[in-house]
Amino acid sequence: MKKLLKLFLFVSAALALMPSAHAQQDPAYTQYMFNMLPINPAYAGSRDVISMTAMYRKQWVNIPGAPETMTFSADAPLKNERLGVGINIMNDRIGIFNNLSANAMLSYRIRFERSTLAFGVQAGFTQFMAKYGEVQTTEGGVNSDGVFSQNAPTRYLPNIGAGLYYSSNKFYFGVSLPKLLANQLNDFVPQQTIKDYFRSSQFRHVFVMGGYVFNLNQDLVLKPSFLYKVVSGAPMQLDLNCNLWIYNKFGIGASYRSFADVSLLLELQATNNIRIGYAYDWTHSRLRNYTYQSHEIMLRYEFGYTKSKVISPRYF
Repeated sequence: MKKLLKLFLFVSAALALMPSAHAQQDPAYTQYMFNMLPINPAYAGSRDVISMTAMYRKQWVNIPGAPETMTFSADAPLKNERLGVGINIMNDRIGIFNNLSANAMLSYRIRFERSTLAFGVQAGFTQFMAKYGEVQTTEGGVNSDGVFSQNAPTRYLPNIGAGLYYSSNKFYFGVSLPKLLANQLNDFVPQQTIKDYFRSSQFRHVFVMGGYVFNLNQDLVLKPSFLYKVVSGAPMQLDLNCNLWIYNKFGIGASYRSFADVSLLLELQATNNIRIGYAYDWTHSRLRNYTYQSHEIMLRYEFGYTKSKVISPRYF
């Protein structure tokens, strides 16, 4: 039984605290291209209105302890539109591990005639919790092992990040490092349980993103995009996406993530202020033997339009 517990804790901790062969430490969003604030602080204020976005992701349905992520972000330009500000709050649970993070963003925007170049920074913290008291050490559910008699102490880890974001009405390109500090996590898990198996820290993530908008005709707009991710200790990962907007009201698209998923993307511009998005993921990794699906829902509300701003969907 103790060997099984060690294996369970090792797998849970590996998912929660370090990249694996086909994953990354930070949550991976399928609909990132509609809200890049969680991965690039320079995105703050880029939509030129006050924008608030909530997302919920349920990953690997039917697998106990699979990742479940909720995030809320908001950003806006300041009055002179040279500065942008934003916040992002994320709660991510994997097995017995729960990670809560909060970050504040600030961007400085250089305006050109038809484009904008933004430099962004962010600062915040991550709260790590391990609920070892929830581990069942016997088949009857009675916890008889003192190691699991109480939860691990809560840890707060500060971090900083930076990014660059260049955009026009039809094109965007960005590079970001949301976490520059590699905080050590060795003392986060019970040393007497898995210290011989596991050493971990927060890993730096590098994101490179880009996209372009093609006006096919008056009613159809095509937007291909990509996201390239590099994480220490894990294979490089590439997301390829393509979305078709119809009458500026409905969006349908597909996404491919190397080593992971193929996704269907649906969007609805319900009103000038409200956008709703949904993503359905089919996994093509070895997890397909246990589950095929993940779900992600997005809700965005925007306000602050003026007569000088065109009220129409922004494609990124």
